[in-house]
Amino acid sequence: MLSHDRVWAAIDALAERYSLSASGLARRAGLDSTAFNKSKRLSSDGRPRWPSTESLAKIIEATGASLDEFTGLIEGRIGAAPTRRRSVPLLGFAQAGAGGFFDDAGFPAGQGWDLIELPAQSTESSYALQVQGDSMLPLYRNGDVLIVEPGAATRKGDRVVVKTTAGEVMAKVLERQTVKSISLVSLNPDHPDRDIPMRDVEWVARIVWASQ
Repeated sequence: MLSHDRVWAAIDALAERYSLSASGLARRAGLDSTAFNKSKRLSSDGRPRWPSTESLAKIIEATGASLDEFTGLIEGRIGAAPTRRRSVPLLGFAQAGAGGFFDDAGFPAGQGWDLIELPAQSTESSYALQVQGDSMLPLYRNGDVLIVEPGAATRKGDRVVVKTTAGEVMAKVLERQTVKSISLVSLNPDHPDRDIPMRDVEWVARIVWASQ
């Protein structure tokens, strides 16, 4: 039976499965960091306060979990134990721009990669990029790790990493992509949006997970 307590317990369990606090899960999903605080689960008069369907959809998408996985947490069919960890190649953004670490399609290649173990929805071709500097604030901070999936389908609103033929590597939000150009919205309002001719783009890869 769907109950207030079970839904909130499932949110806590989902956060635990992906090595996050409740506030970290909220931030990952683009919500206010206090959205899932214990104090927000009851109204001032003591009545149960339910999370919105929009916030549930956002945390499922942000973690890469399936609807069945979240339903299993509600029903108690699935425990809160972390998902199986796997090692993926790790590189800093500055190193990534230096060249020699990717093939023409943006897949990991060559030598010099470190390895990192993360509880993420990753595949054999996934790799990790570590954020350096403040250009991606407030969404990503210096030291955060982004799991990138080259070859994954992208659509408007996706967070992506783009590498240009000049060696620039950036994380932005995809606004539009055509055969002629790609339009990118900056994560940090202090940094400009970009409109780049596709002839100057080496590859585009979708961000599927981020540590925070």
